[in-house]
Amino acid sequence: MADKKYESLKIENIVASGAIAESIDLVALSEKIENCELNKKRFPGAVYRIQDPKIAALIFSSGKVVLTGIRNDKALADGLAIIIKSLKKAGIDPLKEPRIAITNMVCSYNLGKYINLNKIVVTLNVENIEYEPEQFPGLVYRIKDPKIVVLIFSSGKIILTGGKNLDDVKKGLEVLEQKLESIM
Repeated sequence: MADKKYESLKIENIVASGAIAESIDLVALSEKIENCELNKKRFPGAVYRIQDPKIAALIFSSGKVVLTGIRNDKALADGLAIIIKSLKKAGIDPLKEPRIAITNMVCSYNLGKYINLNKIVVTLNVENIEYEPEQFPGLVYRIKDPKIVVLIFSSGKIILTGGKNLDDVKKGLEVLEQKLESIM
């Protein structure tokens, strides 16, 4: 796959999750770490906002974490390093090797042409398409392999979500483009 073909493909958000400790005292963490909030009435975990890279970490007493706002692998590694350092500073023992994996990528892409969404619905007539323009202006297309959900807008702009890596997203984009070529 030539990367030139996908030059308008842009990562908007990456979500990663996993375990960073056996257990975490959220009260101690939120008291000792700046930009870490705990409000158990509203949410069962601590919210740790990192400024650079700009990431929000949801940290739970079980030692599990969900990271969001990530834009690339370096930001994930840097953000994780900051969290581990903060845990140590708060007197919490992190796992020697945190088990963190990307669980979802959200990407945007521009097909560069107007898309007739009604024509797609009528021509493809498949159950993995949802289009209710009175409810939402985009068409929702669920690709089974790779498991990607695509939001297609008549402007030619699309959002792809559900991929665990950029290869999944690109494969989903290829499936979509093959479907569109057959009807456009």
